[in-house]
Amino acid sequence: MIVILEFKFFLKRRIVYMKKLLGIGVLALGVAFSGSALAADGAAIFKAKCSPCHGAEGQGTAMAPAFKGNAFIMDSKVEDITAVIKSGREGAAKKYKQFAIGMPAQKTMTDEEIKAVVEFQKTLAAAK
Repeated sequence: MIVILEFKFFLKRRIVYMKKLLGIGVLALGVAFSGSALAADGAAIFKAKCSPCHGAEGQGTAMAPAFKGNAFIMDSKVEDITAVIKSGREGAAKKYKQFAIGMPAQKTMTDEEIKAVVEFQKTLAAAK
């Protein structure tokens, strides 16, 4: 009888231990894959919000400049690019005068989305 009770107690402890171990494993996998998910989000957000004007591959269109080889994107700090995305560039602040419309402010994007897009833009700018 005592042996059976000790065995049941051992099994309960083992199950609790395995649940904790499984939880730690799931947490570790989540942390490991979060970085690549952010990069993928930058491309997806760019495609949804930026590509209609800047082109699907960042090649530019008749409406907005290209990001490929773009000196502003390559040389500017992340904060400067973020400010342009958040505030836009209209009127006198418009950098590229040859385009009919200015850069509209992106007020609905979160800081995380903007950061992901800027990182993606930098990869586009580096590609020539």
